Amino acid sequence: MPTDTYVPRSAWGILWRLAVALGAGFLTFGLVLSDIPVEPTARQGFFVLLDLFLGVVAIVLMPFSRHAPLTIALILAALSGFSGFALGAVCIVLVSLATRRRWQEIAAVGIVWLASTLAFEALHPTLDLPWWGAVLVVLSVLVYGLLVAIGVSIGNRRDLLVSLRERAETAEREQAARLDQARTTERTRIAREMHDVLAHRISLVAMHSGALAYRTDLTREETSAAAAVIQDNAHLAMTELREVLGVLRETDVPAGVPERPQPTLDALPDLLDEVRGLGGGDADVGCEIAPATAERLPDLPEQTSRSAYRILQESLTNARKHAPAAPVRVEISGEPGEGLVLRVTNPLVTVCTVRVPDDGAASRTSGAPPSGLGLTGLAERARLTGGELRAAPDGAGSFVVRAWLPWT
Repeated sequence: MPTDTYVPRSAWGILWRLAVALGAGFLTFGLVLSDIPVEPTARQGFFVLLDLFLGVVAIVLMPFSRHAPLTIALILAALSGFSGFALGAVCIVLVSLATRRRWQEIAAVGIVWLASTLAFEALHPTLDLPWWGAVLVVLSVLVYGLLVAIGVSIGNRRDLLVSLRERAETAEREQAARLDQARTTERTRIAREMHDVLAHRISLVAMHSGALAYRTDLTREETSAAAAVIQDNAHLAMTELREVLGVLRETDVPAGVPERPQPTLDALPDLLDEVRGLGGGDADVGCEIAPATAERLPDLPEQTSRSAYRILQESLTNARKHAPAAPVRVEISGEPGEGLVLRVTNPLVTVCTVRVPDDGAASRTSGAPPSGLGLTGLAERARLTGGELRAAPDGAGSFVVRAWLPWT
């Protein structure tokens, strides 16, 4: 359905319309004067003056057609029956009315236009022929149709421009929304990577610092070893933080410097050694890989292997936090086409506390404080990979993290 699009007119737009109306009016008025004898009668002189007066009125009313298009068009169409000087203004107003493409208005003004044409012919006869009236009606309809066609074409073009402008604005808004979404997604990714990378190191620092704070029976060598572990893991945490930021912000990576690859399941032995090292090498952390799976692990897609490593790393970190002295079992199975299954199991432990002897201080937990985002991040990572993850007690006194990742 056509829209009534209002296009503000500039001063130049108003001036050239007035110039066209005046030019066409003088031309038509000259043709009228050419039929008047040198010594006109009083009646003829009256109609000449009336023609000129009504033409001026039409030109004065023409600019107001923007505010009352139908009313002004009807008035000017009626004036054209008595004034040839008003013809230019009438044509411009009719074209403007047709840009609205409201056919009831066009039909109503068309009837007045046709009646005015017949009235003007009666006042200023052109040919005294019996068939001239029919020809005049046809010509009047054709001229009116041409004016309407011009107005409809202009209105369609305006609507097209408005539509293109709206589409451009919509595209800009959608692009802005996509950029905002990309920023949000990138922030989420950064948060997930930060948690996966740093939680492992920070938990080591927190647990060893807790041991130093509350253990008074450590020898000098044991204290020095724990401090060395804290120093090494703090340094590694800062190094890994820089690496992750460098991966996520590629513009900060100098040209020609290769990015350090993210860890995959190939680094699993080192991860298990770090976990066992928390207990001085005596921590019970077992890992069982199905024989058929072990043979095919080198063929595991890199993205799946990275996700599997992060899931195992976070699961072992959680086990250290909530059950630091309990045994942990890691099981890996699966085949191409069936998927990769990861299972990490540790006994449920209610509270792990360390009391400071002799001073009667309240019990405190020596592990790292829980963030509450670990399992959520693991589930999201598995989902983005196309898999799924579940973490819950198994009803037999153990907490189980089970993840399935696609293996194509």
